[in-house]
Amino acid sequence: MPNQLFATKSIKELQEAESSGNELRRALSATTLTLLGIGGIIGTGIFVLTGTAAANHAGPALALSFIIAGIGCTLAGLCYAEFAAMIPVSGSAYSYSYATLGEGIAWFIGWNLILEYLFAVATVSTGWSGYVLSLLEQFNIHLPSALTHAPFDQGQGSLTIVRTGAYINLPAMAIVAAIATICYIGIKQSAAFNSVIVAIKVTVVVLFILLGMSYINTANWHPFIPPNAGEFGRFGWSGVMAASGVIFFAYIGFDAISTAAQETRNPQRDMPIGILASLIICTVLYVVTAIVLTGMVSYKDLDVAAPVALALDKYPGLRWLGLPVKLGAIAGMTSVMLVMTLAQARIFFAMARDGLLPPWFSKVHPKFRTPSTGTAVTGISAAIIGGLFPVRILGELVSIGTLMAFVTVCIGVLVLRKTRPDLPRPFRAPTPWLTCIGGALICSAMMVSLGAATWLRLVVWTAVGVVVYVCYGYKHSRVRAAMSSAPGKVSPATR
Repeated sequence: MPNQLFATKSIKELQEAESSGNELRRALSATTLTLLGIGGIIGTGIFVLTGTAAANHAGPALALSFIIAGIGCTLAGLCYAEFAAMIPVSGSAYSYSYATLGEGIAWFIGWNLILEYLFAVATVSTGWSGYVLSLLEQFNIHLPSALTHAPFDQGQGSLTIVRTGAYINLPAMAIVAAIATICYIGIKQSAAFNSVIVAIKVTVVVLFILLGMSYINTANWHPFIPPNAGEFGRFGWSGVMAASGVIFFAYIGFDAISTAAQETRNPQRDMPIGILASLIICTVLYVVTAIVLTGMVSYKDLDVAAPVALALDKYPGLRWLGLPVKLGAIAGMTSVMLVMTLAQARIFFAMARDGLLPPWFSKVHPKFRTPSTGTAVTGISAAIIGGLFPVRILGELVSIGTLMAFVTVCIGVLVLRKTRPDLPRPFRAPTPWLTCIGGALICSAMMVSLGAATWLRLVVWTAVGVVVYVCYGYKHSRVRAAMSSAPGKVSPATR
């Protein structure tokens, strides 16, 4: 088993697996990839988490937190872009790890990507439900609380779960089912739907920035970095770092682009453009929004579920924008769920293709050419999780799983530069020792800021993954089957 844990798949083997007849439809361009990235990034982070992070951690320095998180994601994005252009296969960081660090690390990363995408769909669905309920109440439409809230919530202890008295969050389940249906029908239809949603939410964000600038009170920016309140992560520079870990959830999505490499027309060119363009656009929008928001309202008043709406309601001249903002928030979270559902189904597809998950996860629909079974499993699982649990139980767990994948990708680029310098690289991450090490260190620092309870949940999730790998993945691995059938065969890692 130790030999298998460190056995890698060659680039050639990965590419041959992609063209083995079980192929997905190539329909994506650089523009649609960029829009998918924006669709996956702008959502819960900008409409919900900005207020919480400013009020409890960073104060007006929230813009610095967005910049720190953005720098970490950009460095990781450069590493993703190199891998995506060099290894244009589905599976994202999972496939990249398999080609560089071995099956054991690949399984660990794949398992964490399931944590990221599957739980992110569920997490965002609960936020979507809250905004929809708020919008309906604005029109005096009231739905029963027992059918619109999660039956479980986090108790006073960080790891305790309590009953709320509700039965199920039906709106959250309904939107997940609708999104999964769109993803099941086809990648082209999903991309077109996403493009419309992205246009709506970006327009709303830009309107908020342009109109809100006139209502900025610079007194709200002083002190820009509030003094530390006596505990780590509560204001001061430690608060800026803690906020960067919290709002990192806002950046989750750009890495989902790389899971669609097999469905991209020219992945060597289009993947780097899509990843980096979406990151740059969203980082600029996030930083400017944070500056305007904390200028319009004191950070002390922003610990609410809808901070952008709160800022608009404070000024009578801007209240008319409240309805479009809610519609933009709903649209934003819809596209996030769409991108995450697409990504999760393709992670299932890649892992099943390698024998680490049951083969029916790699089944492709004969008409739509989409990973149909993986999409259905993603939809059903995310709907159940979103219907039962609230945002705060799931959000930080999603972030830490994603950060772990980012760290591994950054390290993987360095490893492959050393072990396989001969490989053609259509896109090269600049100054790799700075880019890769810097990305790994910044992402690791954000992981540390997420706290002990989140780390404990990650350990539990990892332990479950180890059991699944030992009981199924190890026995059915195609790498193990190849090694067993040819004991003298040289490991792909040494080619």
